[in-house]
Amino acid sequence: MFGGSFNPAHSGHLYVALTALRRLKLDYVWWLVSPGNPLKNASSAGDFARRFAAAKKIARHPRLIVSDLERQLGTRYTLDTVQTLLRRFPQVQFVWLMGSDNLENFHLWRDWQKLAQSLPLAVVQRPGSIMAAVHAAPIRRYGARRVDGRATLPQPPAILILDGARNPESASRLRALA
Repeated sequence: MFGGSFNPAHSGHLYVALTALRRLKLDYVWWLVSPGNPLKNASSAGDFARRFAAAKKIARHPRLIVSDLERQLGTRYTLDTVQTLLRRFPQVQFVWLMGSDNLENFHLWRDWQKLAQSLPLAVVQRPGSIMAAVHAAPIRRYGARRVDGRATLPQPPAILILDGARNPESASRLRALA
C-alpha cells in the first residue's frame, strides 16, 4: 500500500513504487489516493478527481493499481484503512510504502506506533531526507533494516530502508512551479 495526496503525482512517486515492487518482490503496489490528508490544510489538497486522474496517468504499469479505496471506505486515517484491509484480507501480507520524506513526519500520524506494529514499513530513500533513516522517531523506536538486493518481508514492527539511485522530483517543487 502506497498512500498519499499525490498532489500532484510525479515520477518520484513512480520511482518509490517501482523500487519497492522490484526489491521486495511485491505482487502489486496499491496507490491509495487520499481524499484528504489530516496533517495538511484542506484548501491546499487539490481536487480529488484531478489528483486521482494524474496518479492513474503516472502509474502506468500492470502491477501498479491506483485506487480511491479510502474514499470508498470513508477512512480518514491510514491506521483505519490498514486495519480495515487487514480484516478483509487476512491472507494477504501487506506492507506500507513511503518515501523517506514522509518518514520524517511519521510520528505525527494518528496512532503511528500502532500502525508500525500492524504491518512492515518500507521506506525508499529520497533526496533531502536521507537522514530520516537515522533520526526519525520510528527508527529510534523500532530500528531499521537496510535492504540490499531483494528482501522478504519480516513481521512487524519492521522498517525496511531501500536505498539506491534517487529520483529528485517532489510534489512541493511541482506545486511551487505551478
